[in-house]
Amino acid sequence: MKIANPLFDQPGIGLGCMNLSHAYGSPLSEADAVRALQTAFDLGYRHFDTATLYGGGANETLLGKALHDKRQQLFLASKCGMAIGRDSGKKEIDGRPATLKRQCEDSLRRLQTDCLDLYYLHRLDPRVPVEESVGALADLVRDGKIRAIGLSEVSAATLARAQAVHPIAAVQSEYSLWTRNPEIALLDACRASSTALVAFSPLARGFLAGSLRDIGGLEPKDIRNNMPRFSADHFPKNLALLDEYQRLARDAACTPAQLALAWVRSRGDVILPIPGSRFVEHMRENLAAEPLRLDAGTLARLDGLINQATVSGPRYNTAQQAEIDTEEFG
Repeated sequence: MKIANPLFDQPGIGLGCMNLSHAYGSPLSEADAVRALQTAFDLGYRHFDTATLYGGGANETLLGKALHDKRQQLFLASKCGMAIGRDSGKKEIDGRPATLKRQCEDSLRRLQTDCLDLYYLHRLDPRVPVEESVGALADLVRDGKIRAIGLSEVSAATLARAQAVHPIAAVQSEYSLWTRNPEIALLDACRASSTALVAFSPLARGFLAGSLRDIGGLEPKDIRNNMPRFSADHFPKNLALLDEYQRLARDAACTPAQLALAWVRSRGDVILPIPGSRFVEHMRENLAAEPLRLDAGTLARLDGLINQATVSGPRYNTAQQAEIDTEEFG
């Protein structure tokens, strides 16, 4: 089912806002985060991506404070179905229709808007058929609360089931040189239906920016501490790829981060990367990669250097892997 997709009217690189208040190191102060978001808008970002989960709602609140007066100039995306439990204080996946609708109302309030441009089911709840979850989101479309529906970290088969209920504008999935899982089936499925593949962590969780060489310097709450590719067993093997990668960036007259983004964008017109950062200088650097195009020789060398066969370790640990629905390499 092909649809007219509003995501393709946005700039080719969006901003993942999670890093401002969640997952990587210490969150910025509210004042600094608001200034960073306002500067991102001034730099030219228009696609802003957040979620109920990030900072337990604090990330959405930041976006509301920073950008509410620019709402008509933004493409605003958030996510439901994964949140910090009110009673447990822990991450909970809940795809029940009533939960999704309640979370949407909370997101609208925090974001200071009456309608979201795109609302994702953040994770597939194995206890709830995707048709029921998407049916609830379709109700929100009909009610004027959201304009388009997305899914996150799902397989091509799940996308097809969801599309039978309502058009799906976007699937958000990790995609980078070192995470190629969408190439198994999802990318082709997105191309066939004009569904955007919104690539999160296109810089391989900072690895392809080139500056992370000592995992001992990660803060205790940094989520990479629990990711196998950053473990003492696997990280040294992955680090061995970085020198040649940085040489390729120099040859292409760009930064390592820009090289990674240019590679992602080279994989097809349906792909929209959303790199995230807490630092304005990185936001500026990432956005400057939008016009960069790589020649066939550079692309071939990148493909051969960093891929699913050369990267050491799975992308998620066992508990994290159980939460996603994406295809895996055999």
